[in-house]
Amino acid sequence: MKKLNLNIYAALFLLVGSLVLIFASCKKDEETYDKTRLFRPVLSEDLMADLNTIIVNMGNSKEATSYTLEVSRDSFATVLYTIESDTNYVVIGPATLNGTELLWNTLYQVRATAHASDPKYDSKVSDLGSVRTERFPSILNIPTAGDILDVQVRVSWQIAGANVTKIRIFTCDDELLANPLIELDVDDVAQATGEFFIAGLTPLTCYQVAIYSGDSGEILRGWEVYNTIASAIDLNDPNVIDLSQSEDPDAVINAIPTAGDGQIIVLKKGVVYNLPEDPLDKSITITAAYGFGNQKAVLFTTGNWNIADGATIDHIRFIDVELRGEDIGGDYVFNPNNAATTTVNELTFDNCVINNFRGIIRIRSLVFLTNYTINDCIVHHIGGYGIITADTDGAGNAAFDNLNMTNSTFTKIHSFIQTRQNANTVVIDNCTLSEFADPDGILFRWRGEAGTLSNVLNGITITNSIFGHAWDEGMTGNLAVKGIYAGLENTNFNIINTYATSDFAFTAGSEIPGFPALTYGGTAAALWVDPFDGMDFHFMDNGFAGKNDTGDPRWRP
Repeated sequence: MKKLNLNIYAALFLLVGSLVLIFASCKKDEETYDKTRLFRPVLSEDLMADLNTIIVNMGNSKEATSYTLEVSRDSFATVLYTIESDTNYVVIGPATLNGTELLWNTLYQVRATAHASDPKYDSKVSDLGSVRTERFPSILNIPTAGDILDVQVRVSWQIAGANVTKIRIFTCDDELLANPLIELDVDDVAQATGEFFIAGLTPLTCYQVAIYSGDSGEILRGWEVYNTIASAIDLNDPNVIDLSQSEDPDAVINAIPTAGDGQIIVLKKGVVYNLPEDPLDKSITITAAYGFGNQKAVLFTTGNWNIADGATIDHIRFIDVELRGEDIGGDYVFNPNNAATTTVNELTFDNCVINNFRGIIRIRSLVFLTNYTINDCIVHHIGGYGIITADTDGAGNAAFDNLNMTNSTFTKIHSFIQTRQNANTVVIDNCTLSEFADPDGILFRWRGEAGTLSNVLNGITITNSIFGHAWDEGMTGNLAVKGIYAGLENTNFNIINTYATSDFAFTAGSEIPGFPALTYGGTAAALWVDPFDGMDFHFMDNGFAGKNDTGDPRWRP
């Protein structure tokens, strides 16, 4: 047993000795590694903006002695600012930029490098990301599309604190708002309403508009970018007569005599101009410049305009204006009665309001109209001579050829269309017609010689339209309409996707073949929001099957 214990002790001694030798050998052969560069900086929290400063909070590296931060706005194609910092928490602003301020509401990129005591161990550059500085704490409202035109903008602000006294306009490249293009004083009305209109700008141009308080406008209250839109009409075009800054009621009367054939007269929205009376002998277009609000430029008459005896006129166009008479019993837009052959190739009303006339155009004797178009218009309060009347008997006398009424609303009209001659085409498409003839009033009256001068040769087409009942101005309860009062014996009617309300009716014996194509089961009052007093033809009945494809498109959902 004693011998056995000695052997065990000997074995343990040899084992321990071997381990010591192995450990010593390993320690002797241990490799020493070279020192490496610092890790790239990382954020402890996302980049954030505080007003127009940027807060950078990086993880704290014990081995880093300092940091270099770089700031860019073009993803480091260029470096705007370089900041040296001995801390991992940096506020980029005036204190770190030698008094320079970052721009407001601007996207910046930031990157950083960590430095070691020996520059050869500096980290590689770390992109920390992007952040946008906050919008300037402004009382100025952000402009909408409705605040910006081609040469005008509407500036509005919240009425708070000191009065706004100055408005300055800058280019969009002037990011520091250093060199104003225009400086304007804010009047008492604008100070009270918080709204100011700036005119005289250039279309398709970027502007910065800034508002200020203080006696000399030394306190900035906010600014916004305004991008003006393209002009519908180039006011510098030599073919344009620019009256867009004129509020002279007789400006149109004075312009017509010297206007060249085919010239365009541009009016100011919201201004009432007198309609000329002296006979027109040239092509003319009368339209309006862009303007704010829904008010149109108005052409007003207490009588009518005439067309020169024997004239040949290619076109007369009214675009985006209101034509208004004084007397529904006596006034017209045109009322020519000429002894020499007089021809107008085109009469167009586009995006107009036409109201308070005995008739829009009445032609007599040797006056001929080839193409007559009413598009995107609202026509209301028209008397017994209606949309058009050709009012002389016998072949070779006053006549119109083609009548097109599209995308329009006709309401409160005593009589609609009258002639004593054949026409070529009549088209009513995408129109709303309500109270469009007084009780037993007239829709179509072709009273020329039966069989020869009493038809529409290529037919009458009525599509995608809606008809309400007659104009019961006298409150008699009679809502019937004379569909065909005279003539049209050999005229084809093409009536498609056209409705009449349940209270629509024809006077006995005046029915139009195939009209209506479809019937709405409710009354006009049930179909439309306010058809009689407010002339609001938006659909009140959301279940109406034709709400998406019939009637004047302005009223559709």
